[in-house]
Amino acid sequence: MDQALVRRPLEVAALVDRLTSVPGREGRLTHLEMLPPRAAVTAAWPAWAAPDVVAAFTARGVVLPWQHQAAAADAAHAGQHVVLATGTASGKSLAYQLPALSAIRSARGERGQRGATVLYLAPTKALAQDQLAGLAALDLDVRVTTHDGDSGRDQRDWARDYGEYVLTNPDMLHRSLLPGHARWASFLGSLRYVVVDECHHYRGVFGAHVSHVLRRLRRICALYGASPTFVLASATVAEPEVAAHRLTGLDVLAVTDDASPRGRVALALWEPPFTSHAGENHAPVRRAASSETADLLADLVAEDVRTLAFVRSRRGAEQVALTAAELLAEVDPSLPSRVASYRGGYLPEERRAIEGALRRGELTGLAATNALELGIDISGLDAVLMAGFPGTRAALWQQVGRAGRGAQDALGILVARDDPLDTYLVTHPEALLGRPVEATVFDPSNPHVLGPHLCAAAHESPLTEADLPLFGPTTRDVLDLLTGAGLLRKRPRGWFWTDRRRASDLADIRSTGGAPVQLVESETGRVIGTVDASSAHGTAHPGAVYVHRGETWLVQSLDLEEHVAVIERAEPDYSTTAREITDIAIVGEREHRDWAGCRLSFGEVDVTHQVVSFLKRRQPGGDVLGEEPLDLPERSLRTCAVWWTVPQHVLDEAGLVAADLPGAAHAAEHCSIGLLPLFATCDRWDIGGVSTAVHPDTGMLTVFVYDGHPGGAGFAERGFRAAREWLTATRDTIASCSCDEGCPSCIQSPKCGNQNNPLDKAGATRLLDVLLGTDSGTPR
Repeated sequence: MDQALVRRPLEVAALVDRLTSVPGREGRLTHLEMLPPRAAVTAAWPAWAAPDVVAAFTARGVVLPWQHQAAAADAAHAGQHVVLATGTASGKSLAYQLPALSAIRSARGERGQRGATVLYLAPTKALAQDQLAGLAALDLDVRVTTHDGDSGRDQRDWARDYGEYVLTNPDMLHRSLLPGHARWASFLGSLRYVVVDECHHYRGVFGAHVSHVLRRLRRICALYGASPTFVLASATVAEPEVAAHRLTGLDVLAVTDDASPRGRVALALWEPPFTSHAGENHAPVRRAASSETADLLADLVAEDVRTLAFVRSRRGAEQVALTAAELLAEVDPSLPSRVASYRGGYLPEERRAIEGALRRGELTGLAATNALELGIDISGLDAVLMAGFPGTRAALWQQVGRAGRGAQDALGILVARDDPLDTYLVTHPEALLGRPVEATVFDPSNPHVLGPHLCAAAHESPLTEADLPLFGPTTRDVLDLLTGAGLLRKRPRGWFWTDRRRASDLADIRSTGGAPVQLVESETGRVIGTVDASSAHGTAHPGAVYVHRGETWLVQSLDLEEHVAVIERAEPDYSTTAREITDIAIVGEREHRDWAGCRLSFGEVDVTHQVVSFLKRRQPGGDVLGEEPLDLPERSLRTCAVWWTVPQHVLDEAGLVAADLPGAAHAAEHCSIGLLPLFATCDRWDIGGVSTAVHPDTGMLTVFVYDGHPGGAGFAERGFRAAREWLTATRDTIASCSCDEGCPSCIQSPKCGNQNNPLDKAGATRLLDVLLGTDSGTPR
């Protein structure tokens, strides 16, 4: 019997009491929410399901499917595109595996020829491997395999020629299957189902890319006479039918009523205290979320509570595991071996070994990056720690859902980072609890995304007039631009690719910065990794300290024309932070709203960046050791922005002193960037900002927040749509922070190009009151 099934019940309330009663932890728990349990509702097995498939699920302990599983499976079997949006561990896999496996078994020829195929898309290799293990455990005569970067040549050829259920990812579909579709003709012509798992993961520019990869797949399948049914799944997607339609271009039925059982879930919000150290401009600094998480992980492992700690960075995950092990060694020499780390960059066999040890109960504590966030069936976990808000409510509930799978009780603890968004959430629990998850934001019409995919589609098979609606209303305009640039040639039968290169190379679906910059070791010439060209100025400039897979490197040179950064191994006692200047010009306003004398706008802007220097900071401690100049070229970006303006007469009426305005606007800009991820599915590093007391294009105080991707990613537009709530949360975060003059938890930004100067905390609160119309105490 699985060790997880015989463990003692978890008393979550008592466990939280023990964690908070440790001396010195007073006041760190800011809120504890107890979510009630839920009973299961089952349904009969569908009459159309293949008997041997039903028997295989029954042998694995599934006596009857839950009601939502049966509803989604019925819809998919009938040819209805469907999105299943039910909670973590609600058995979504069965809902698509039941019709998919039944189709494969019933369509197979007398001599075993494949008559129906299934393509499964996952955002991570780990999730695909987990699905592979689950399918293998059913012990059915179905030819299942993966086709990804870990697959050897023989395995890839076998998948193409014999595979019936192929598990891959959007990048491999884009770079391998679609460009080589002639060799996959038999598989694609028999394609019955396409499964898009964890579909909420596809957002921003990445989501726009994947939406066009799926449209290209539909087009190629049609060439071979197939029209597959799409089944999408996610535990955390808002407006699932809208998100699924935008991703696939199809009308999709949403199944959302979760009929699976759930135990009690306790969610604790936890804020580390201020330390005795001072940061930039002598601001107070809170204890690091990673250090706090390591302490909690050690405490839980010592209590034999099986715990998964999510840490945002690879290096951070390893450090949390190492620190927890050191703390446990002081308690019991046998305990450190029960803690490990898990992150991208490990060899496939290393990842599989760690996953297996966690499932078997050989590990009690694991510190991981979000590689373990998505859908992986790790049963028997008791608790989840999150070292910082994972970016969206969707991701938070996805991570919390790793614990308490089945009807077990579970504990989740969100440990706040020294960050405006985290500070706001742990002091405003209503922003997390009882609220729907964020809308999945992406823009398939972005010409910087659409253009390369039209080239790739034309390379796969010449584009025709009949294809244009598939790619959206802006397709013809973009085709005209591509034809004018000589990338496509218009002929009577359609648009043809004219280059000898693979057109799919034009679209790196995980990057929008052009060809990546290679990191080359100076002594051996070995390529140890890559960095996006768009961020190389700030992370791989000459003199930069670059961390890759836990190793520290020093950048010797950066050649932007050759896309190469030469690096050497080093162990400096400092880190580096790039400083840049940014100018912004308004190209055109698309929409605006008037706010009682102020104006909120959304439109296109031109942003010009130039990295001019970098700071050296002592590690640990963060003290600034010096600043060194850099001579790097300017970079230009046309993108979308949301901006707001306050006329001088409104400022005068409010009594705001002119000398305070630059610092007030700058502080409001920083905090609003930190809070936008609460309303749009983005990270603060996906967006940027500019503020000025008088902008030349408006003649007024203006604050911009823009998408950091060519053409925009939908984040700024989402900010415009949710501006009242977004900027109110910004104002509340600044006003409620317990610091005196500003700190990283409210108005300081780790990406500021001006060394967080000037900043005026009180002025920012007052300025936002004026903008929001609450200066007189009531909204205007």
